[in-house]
Parts: sequence; C-alpha cells; structure tokens
Amino acid sequence: MHITMVKKVLADGSPCRKCVQAEEMLKRRKLWDRLDQVIVADERDPDSVGFQHAKRYDIETAPFFVVREGDKETLYTSPLELIRKVLKPRKTKSRIDVGSLRKKLDQASPQTIVKEALTHFGETCAIAFSGAEDVALVQMAADSGLPFSVFCLDTGRLHAETLTFIERVRTHYGIRIDVMNPEAAALQDFVRKKGLFSFFVDGHKECCGVRKVEPLRRILKTKRAWITGQRKDQSATRSSLDVVEEDQAFEGVGGSLFKFNPIANWSGDDVWAFLRDTSAPTNPLHDEGYRSIGCAPCTRPTSPEQHEREGRWWWEDEFKKECGLHLTASKNT
Repeated sequence: MHITMVKKVLADGSPCRKCVQAEEMLKRRKLWDRLDQVIVADERDPDSVGFQHAKRYDIETAPFFVVREGDKETLYTSPLELIRKVLKPRKTKSRIDVGSLRKKLDQASPQTIVKEALTHFGETCAIAFSGAEDVALVQMAADSGLPFSVFCLDTGRLHAETLTFIERVRTHYGIRIDVMNPEAAALQDFVRKKGLFSFFVDGHKECCGVRKVEPLRRILKTKRAWITGQRKDQSATRSSLDVVEEDQAFEGVGGSLFKFNPIANWSGDDVWAFLRDTSAPTNPLHDEGYRSIGCAPCTRPTSPEQHEREGRWWWEDEFKKECGLHLTASKNT
C-alpha cells in the first residue's frame, strides 16, 4: 500500500487552511508517518506535481489522498474517512517476544544473530546493503544456507564504483538484489524547487527523505524483518544500539517489523578482519580512503587519524549525521 497526500499552497504563498488542519489531525493521532508521500499543488505554479495529480484525478478540493494497492487506486477527500477506512488498523502484536530475543542474542556472535533472524523470518527478512563494508552481512547470510533477501537504495547520487560493486555482489553470491529508487515525481519536484545541492545550505534531511527514507519505507512494508550494518562505534547516536529491536519508525507486513543489528558490538576492525578471512568482495572506494560510503556529494575520504563518520556530512553537527533510516538508534536522530 502506498499513500500520497496532496496539499495546496495558495497564490499568496500561504498554506491551505484545511490542509493544515488535516496534517495536524494526522500528527495528533500519530498517523502522519503512515503517509508515504506528501506533494504540493502550488497555485503559483500550475505545473507543480500536486496540480498534475489534481488534473489527473479531476479533483478541485484540497487536501486529497491517493491510496494505491497494486493496480488499484482509491481517492479520499476527507482525512477522517482515510483514518477510518485505511489508517485506523494499528500494528499487530508480534508473536515473537522482542525482549526475550534481545536477551538471548545480546552477546551472541553476528553470525548467530543473522542465522536466528533468517530462521525466524527467511526471505521476509531483508538485508539492507549499502554497497559498502556491510557486504559482511550478505556473506554471513550466504554462509548460513538459509533463505534471505537483499535490497539497496539507489539514490541517484551513488558513486559509479558503488553501483559497479553492487552488481559484483549480485553475481558473486548469485542472488537477487532489489534496487529501490526514489519516486520519480517527488524527486523531480524536489530538485526543481531546491536544486541538486540544497543539503549544503539547509541540511541533508529533506534530500535523504526523498531519496532514501521513502524508498526504504516502501520495501519494508513488504517484509517482516530487516538486517542492518549499524555499529555502536560508528557515532554517538548509535552508542546504545541493541542487536535486535522492534522498529518504531517503519512498518512491515501486518504492522510489526523486527530490526536486527548483528554487528552492533563489533568494531570497524572486526568487520574488516571478517571480510579478509572470508575473501568477501569489497568496494574499491575503501582502498581510496573512503571508510564510510554514502552518496557521492556527501562522502569524502578520511585520514587514519579521523573517525570514519567524519567523511559523511562533514559540514553538519555530529548528532545530525543520520539520514532517517535508523530513527530508533537514538532520540537525537
């Protein structure tokens, strides 16, 4: 299911009153994050994405909502009707007790944690592969002999070396990698309004929201669990990371979504020792000094004396160096 809200900006630049009220209602009921996409119909710009949607569906009022399930689309002009018919069902309680599982796996090896995740969830457990040293997780999953799935987020700004490496991993392990791209209309609208480098001016959150968070939300809705390459030593915002948790930021099939962080207790040196021992393929950018790899404009090499995350969003405060994918790691993200 994919839910889009279309809201209006009036000719004088002010927000539509009913749109503001609908947004406040959804936020009050803690349902705002259930929307996958919010686009604007700007009265000052008849070619804005929101007006294109209004013309397509022949709707003159705002806000309105488009709910897409497969090939079926349903329109709602009332936020109350949307809540009653679509958003009201809450998360189903998982049959697996996350507290007990966390206690069981807290001091377990990463390989044991990966195996436990795949034993419970199989292919409905997806490895989030960034095209960097988290290939270690793919190696562990392959070694387990259990079914699993892998996805990556192609933001449109990845290094050419990373794209080539993703393909190399696919062929090396003989697996399918689901490559998730941003919604074309939302990305086009964002770039047209903000340009290609707005993150240097007002931070990376908005860009990451379009290029990373929305595609991630889309793929996770088809899964019951996911596996990440987060580590406690990567940043202050991840220092209290658990090896397993119930994701509070995203939903999976049926609502609940388990999140496994198998290498949370490992250091970067531990990861690289594992990669060398298993002869796993690695991104050639690592050999050029890139110890943490993300989008090309927001990543740079670091010296041996620097922390690996100093090469990411170096112009921003340390506590803002999360892109929105891992909101449960810290209250500061």
